[in-house]
Amino acid sequence: MRAGVEWMERHQVALYLLALAVGAAIGLLAPGSAGATQSAVMPLLGVLLWATFLGVPFARMLRALHDGRFLATILVVNFVLVPIVVLVLSRMVAHDRVLLVGVLFVLLTPCVDYVIVFTGIAGGSAARLLAATPLLMLTQMLLLPVHLRLLVGAEFVEAVDPAPFVEAFLLLIALPLGAAWLTQLAAARTRAGAVVRDAGLAAMVPLMILALAAVVASQIASVGQRIGALLLVVPVFALFAVVMVGVGTIAGRVAGLDAPARRAVVFSGVTRNSLVVLPLVLALPAAFALAPLVVVTQTLVELLVMVVLVRLLPRLIRER
Repeated sequence: MRAGVEWMERHQVALYLLALAVGAAIGLLAPGSAGATQSAVMPLLGVLLWATFLGVPFARMLRALHDGRFLATILVVNFVLVPIVVLVLSRMVAHDRVLLVGVLFVLLTPCVDYVIVFTGIAGGSAARLLAATPLLMLTQMLLLPVHLRLLVGAEFVEAVDPAPFVEAFLLLIALPLGAAWLTQLAAARTRAGAVVRDAGLAAMVPLMILALAAVVASQIASVGQRIGALLLVVPVFALFAVVMVGVGTIAGRVAGLDAPARRAVVFSGVTRNSLVVLPLVLALPAAFALAPLVVVTQTLVELLVMVVLVRLLPRLIRER
């Protein structure tokens, strides 16, 4: 079993690309499976994050909370610099209010789930990023209505239901985190707990493969049906990722962070909270029916970017 786990870890980037391709094939060849795969996304992410949290000792995470320089950097990147970048890039679709709303929803909200996994794969500081996730989630909940009010209008903000944010916080952060803490306690005291912990750690790559395939399979058919309109937002999302790699790298260097922390800053700046904001966008009035597909399009672009970054970023940001 150990040999199989090591093989998957060595070839995980290729396996993730294969998962994207398989998910696309399933979604296109069996569009009726979209409902089932969509229902599987949230549970898969929850279990994936439980496995991710298992690999981060909680004592290290608590120490990371005292890293004020890292926390300040990640907050400035996500809530000062990102809105400026988004304001500029969103002008490419400002002529279409529906596309603009979809772009703003997804790009103004930093990721709090699989970004931790990708950060760890790339040798970034998953512990420090994990410690920052509750703060990132709370801050985006507070600031998203402000940003939308400024960029879209006050009347639009009143149509947004915040309940999905609360649900995502509970299901994707609080519950997996609590379960991982209890598993670590049990592993330190019982053999059964250690077996569960080791099984969870060994399952990280397979879980990521399943999660990626499920996300793509659940949404690719819908995206394909509206590909003409959605092609307009692809350059926005691609440019955002490129710009934020540079912004995050410079911000981490200016803050004097070590290489793992700088990698974490870059991943946090690039990845967006698409799976959490999707329920928010789905709850918008019928006139914004295309906006959820804009969010999904960003997910597909971002997943490809993440697979590239886990290989590229360690070369761009090296240990001193």
